[in-house]
Amino acid sequence: MAAKQHGFRFVCADALVIVTIGPAARSAGPPAAPRSGTSTESPALAAHAPRAGRFLYAVNQAAATRGSISVYDIDAGHRLVKTIETVRDVDDVKGVVASAATGRLYVAYRTRSGVGIIYCLNVYDDAVLWNRAIDPDIDRLAISPDGQLLYVPTWEGRSADFINVLDAGTGDVVRKVHFSSRSHDTLFPLSGPLFQETKAEDGSGKYLYLIDPQSYTVSRVGPYAGILGPYSVDGMSRYVVNNVTGLWGMQVTELKSGRIVTASLAEHPAGEPNLLHGIGWTPDEREVWQSSRADDPHIYVWSMRDPMAPVLAERISMKSRHGAHWVTFDIEGNYAYVAPNKSSDDATEIFDAHTHKSVGLIGSSEDMIEVDFTDGKVNRVGDQYGVGRVVRSSTK
Repeated sequence: MAAKQHGFRFVCADALVIVTIGPAARSAGPPAAPRSGTSTESPALAAHAPRAGRFLYAVNQAAATRGSISVYDIDAGHRLVKTIETVRDVDDVKGVVASAATGRLYVAYRTRSGVGIIYCLNVYDDAVLWNRAIDPDIDRLAISPDGQLLYVPTWEGRSADFINVLDAGTGDVVRKVHFSSRSHDTLFPLSGPLFQETKAEDGSGKYLYLIDPQSYTVSRVGPYAGILGPYSVDGMSRYVVNNVTGLWGMQVTELKSGRIVTASLAEHPAGEPNLLHGIGWTPDEREVWQSSRADDPHIYVWSMRDPMAPVLAERISMKSRHGAHWVTFDIEGNYAYVAPNKSSDDATEIFDAHTHKSVGLIGSSEDMIEVDFTDGKVNRVGDQYGVGRVVRSSTK
């Protein structure tokens, strides 16, 4: 089925110049009280002081530190500069987003009793501004480009047939967008629109949903070969790469035509793939990195010279004896961050994104986002997903 476009436009142009973005609710009965943004820090990144540089905000998932945020100086060898103590009773971290416009960072998490909550952190003083339960639940969320709205799925394990749209300033629900149950990963890529995947088992989980952020009209692409897993979109929203349940490999869609191709792994571990989970474009869109099965410590690197004909370029071994669950990159595309299995105490491994060599380890996290400061102000933020960052602007 071709992608139907209702009210939104992909950012396209006839005469193009390529630019790579790079250098230079209600309370949860109530939720556990925020720990007031307490931080353990070095002088290099003291709260309230002018700051400059590129920092990786990684929400910890290891049992002893789960829910706190470790901040690493990317250009200083990923040196840990502080850890921000945030909220208590974090059982499962589900996603992180941030806004350069507002200087706020949001973490979605579930408690041990199964309550879905989001907290809002002011990155300028590390204070938790609010910490609210969202009805009926939460999952990997997205944020509008202006930082005013949060798009929050209602969790892959629930039957609600909508996602919530929240006021990012307060956490209030301002709208529901209905389309399918068991909503999971939400993404607002550079060129939009809003993308949504679900785990619905009634057939609707085999489609990828596109939501117009102005009219909230929903269209879909598919069907795919199985229920979708994590996915990623290029900088112009022309191609999307999808992990698909039961597939050794990935499927790639040309969104304008709706054409779907399968890139299969000829050599892989024995047995069923289940769901290969982590996947992401390198910012320059030359490669897609894909994690293997939960018990296989390897990353598959696909050459995307022709996005509709991926070629397996390399199979990278991880230091961990276990598998990986998430893949993302720094904004400039120098580093790949390969996260261990969900809620693991294993380290997150850093790779040189150009040479594919392992260059270091940081604490266990799959919910990471780059926040860059200039003259004490946030000037850009990355994405928890490994998204393509090649954009084209019209010369007309």
